[in-house]
Amino acid sequence: MLRIKRVPTVVSNYQKEEGDEGAPRLDGCGRNCLNKCCVTGAKLPLYAFKKVNDISSGKGLFTYDNKEPPVAFLDSLLLGEWEDRMQRGLFRYDVTACETKVIPGVYGFIAQLNEGRHLKKRPTEFQVDKVLQPFDGNKFNFTKVGQEEVLFQFEASEDNEVQFFPNAPIDIENSPSVVAINVSPIEYGHVLLIPRVLERLPQRIDRESFLLALHMAAEAGSPYFRLGYNSLGAFATINHLHFQAYYLAVPFPIEKAPTGKTTTFNDGVKISEILDYPVRGLVFESGLSAIEDLSNAVSDSCICLQDNNIPYNVLISDSGRRIFLLPQCYAEKQALGEVSAELLDTQVNPAVWEISGHMVLKRKEDYEEASEENAWRLLAEVSLSEERFQEVIAIIFEAISCSLDEDGSTSKSLDEAVEEAAPLNKGPRSGMVTGKQECIVLH
Repeated sequence: MLRIKRVPTVVSNYQKEEGDEGAPRLDGCGRNCLNKCCVTGAKLPLYAFKKVNDISSGKGLFTYDNKEPPVAFLDSLLLGEWEDRMQRGLFRYDVTACETKVIPGVYGFIAQLNEGRHLKKRPTEFQVDKVLQPFDGNKFNFTKVGQEEVLFQFEASEDNEVQFFPNAPIDIENSPSVVAINVSPIEYGHVLLIPRVLERLPQRIDRESFLLALHMAAEAGSPYFRLGYNSLGAFATINHLHFQAYYLAVPFPIEKAPTGKTTTFNDGVKISEILDYPVRGLVFESGLSAIEDLSNAVSDSCICLQDNNIPYNVLISDSGRRIFLLPQCYAEKQALGEVSAELLDTQVNPAVWEISGHMVLKRKEDYEEASEENAWRLLAEVSLSEERFQEVIAIIFEAISCSLDEDGSTSKSLDEAVEEAAPLNKGPRSGMVTGKQECIVLH
């Protein structure tokens, strides 16, 4: 078992604001950041993963042809380097000192008392009524972090073999994807996957970035290492494309929820509805499909939600074999005054981790009184109504159907599902999920 040496936590020099005194003076802008002013000639570790399509193995995606990988990706590289940054004092607080417990009940919701996170976390710097917004280089983004916060570059191997380079030049022209610490962590090993960081992409999923996230989940090869994504309007706080990930050795409640089968693609991707859970959502599973087929099905669904201005969260589970897609409306309900003052007083922003059942609580009284009933009541406010959820399913299936038609591989069952769901788009609230409508503006 990995053990953490607890050390005093201080704010990294590179987390100081632009005008703070004490920041070291180095080449470029003097902050040793990830922007082009400082990365010329810089080197960072590089983990090059092997691109394979087989996702049906019970032990993760990769077999390495019976060869040991050059470095243990999760234990030695990711978690080992994360612990190193902790000992160097690069986090805003010591997350390992936060109290955590499993709440008694059927699902086993997890409660954590993290009183410092909302005080030391960066505030949201953009509108929350639009899922798609342009990148703004004047606001905080990940090119402004210090290079010592970056654990390694994460790229596909050019020769299709797993490789690790302790000191690899940063390829400015091809914009590397990097894994960096989250300086306001929720849990042990909390990191950020930032695709093509120098391209300064806004927070919106595309096929290439989502496939990269699946490869990271598969490379970790642990059911307890999960990746998550929050869209704008669903409690993402930085408009720079990123996924979050961390290690927690307990099952998430959403992973235990039963499902009802919806449809199966000819390529083997299965889509099911989550049942008996406070938040309605879809589960995508690989079956015998290739990793790229699963990735495309989910990313096309996300793109559909983005284009229709529907906030959503994504949980990548089971080493990349199971993916939960969760459209939500908590911010909209806040704007309409439909969330009780009692829930608002908790200051809990239900993003992907909370929706999945890991409740990050900010007040001691909420932690001490945590119950399955309280968790359920909060998450029920996140969920779309049944009618609206079915409307969203209809437009997702229509989008996937169009995408598969282009590839010539549409399944009959999917076409039938689209036809069955289509009448639901004529409901009284259909204007909120069809076309590029705008969400309620939050004040």
